[in-house]
Amino acid sequence: MKLIAGLGNPGKKYDGTKHNTGFMAIDHYLTENRLQLEREKFEGQYTKQKIAGEDIIFLEPQTYMNDSGRSVAQFARFFKIAPQDILIIHDDMDLPLGKIRIRANGKSGGHNGIKSIIRDLGSDKFNRLKIGIKHPDNVTEASVISWVLSPFNAQQNQLMTTAFTTSDQIIADFIAGKDSQFLMNKYN
Repeated sequence: MKLIAGLGNPGKKYDGTKHNTGFMAIDHYLTENRLQLEREKFEGQYTKQKIAGEDIIFLEPQTYMNDSGRSVAQFARFFKIAPQDILIIHDDMDLPLGKIRIRANGKSGGHNGIKSIIRDLGSDKFNRLKIGIKHPDNVTEASVISWVLSPFNAQQNQLMTTAFTTSDQIIADFIAGKDSQFLMNKYN
């Protein structure tokens, strides 16, 4: 069994914002495959599907970004999913807009959602699919908060649609059992 979670903030006011890039990537994959998040459990919206003979849970934690680990860890424990069978999709300000990076494990890189998952899961050995949202032009704490909570403009949306199409391929490869080294070699 595998868990694929996109990170973001719940609620209409956060729809389409840069910090909801993980939600948007999951939604893109689900739409392309005619699936939807139809269940709620452990502070998350999810669906459990059988794909290529593998049980897959797609999850969007509803805890707000900084507490994403609560939901992810509850799913991992309940369904007995090992950290290496988890893929977390999230925004990354250190990457150019729309650029994708796969990472097999490691520290949070300052991302509060990832910090929360490491803390609550008790491990940093889970896979990450990072999608770049770039830094704001004038970096202050206020500008960073405003940047991640602002929507993408039309030009940025085009770049993100390309990134989401690539993330669909990464998700398919992850489901097919490709390991993190394969994914990093193919997509980084």
